[in-house]
Amino acid sequence: MQRLDAFMAEAAAAYYARGTGIGRDFTTAPEMSQAFGECLGLWAALTWQAMGAPGRVILAELGPGRGTLMADALRAVDQMVPEFGRALELHLVETSLALRAAQAAKLGDRVAGWHAAVEAIPPGPAVILANEFFDALPIRQFIRRGDGWRERFVAAGAFVEQPSDHTEDAPEGSIREISEASRAVAAALGARIAAQGGALLALDYGPAESGLGETLQALRDNAPCDPLAAPGQADITAHVDFAALATAARAVGAAAHGPIPMGVFLQRLGLIARSAMLAQSAPRQAGAILGAAQRLVAPEGMGRLFKALCIAHPALPTPLGFDA
Repeated sequence: MQRLDAFMAEAAAAYYARGTGIGRDFTTAPEMSQAFGECLGLWAALTWQAMGAPGRVILAELGPGRGTLMADALRAVDQMVPEFGRALELHLVETSLALRAAQAAKLGDRVAGWHAAVEAIPPGPAVILANEFFDALPIRQFIRRGDGWRERFVAAGAFVEQPSDHTEDAPEGSIREISEASRAVAAALGARIAAQGGALLALDYGPAESGLGETLQALRDNAPCDPLAAPGQADITAHVDFAALATAARAVGAAAHGPIPMGVFLQRLGLIARSAMLAQSAPRQAGAILGAAQRLVAPEGMGRLFKALCIAHPALPTPLGFDA
């Protein structure tokens, strides 16, 4: 029997070690539209300028997948803000050896180093990108039973409830999800940014405010499946508690901007205009290019469910995209 967060951590590690899920089991924004990575690259460059354009800056990505986002970001940076391209030192936080190989094939010698944890990123001012990173971090689940709470463990592919000292007023059957791992990452990076300068941009799915409810899910072959069945064979995730991330970062001295709907954020960054330019230069793919852009920003697509949150040094001006 394992506590749910331990089960999730093992399942996710085994799943990503294979490195074959992206495109088969799920599709991420960078794989849908090159404009997504380009816009984030330019966001990073403008954030670097707002930091005072330090001569050396860490550009880091958490959970870089196949390296698609970063390849698109660097191409845009090299074309539009080459001085940022010369100043940046690229670091990737990735535990999967298979995915590290894919990233190396796509990014080559632009990568200064790979790391297994955020704490291993070298010191210094940093701009950090995290697209669909926090949703893969493990959660604990507590369920209200009678006059108390019980915690969910996993045994033989099913939930087993154990006594818990969790306390909270809520109706019978309510579920509270807590991601201690996500809060720890937000606190670690918030403390680093508050002390050394920079910003973290997180894009992921989840509510703007903390709330009750079960969001544990899994995808296999682009279809929902039982998250407790066949661990390591499916992408197991949960919605991100953005309010908890912001609170953890503020508690260690960082500022937090957002969360705001990702569709709003990407439109402010010019994703639709950039996609229109790409469609014009590739008329045969125009429908697919514009369709992907709409899916990213439309409320009925990814635009509302996905959010953007920025954790930044308190002296940094309101980052691009977060100003009304």
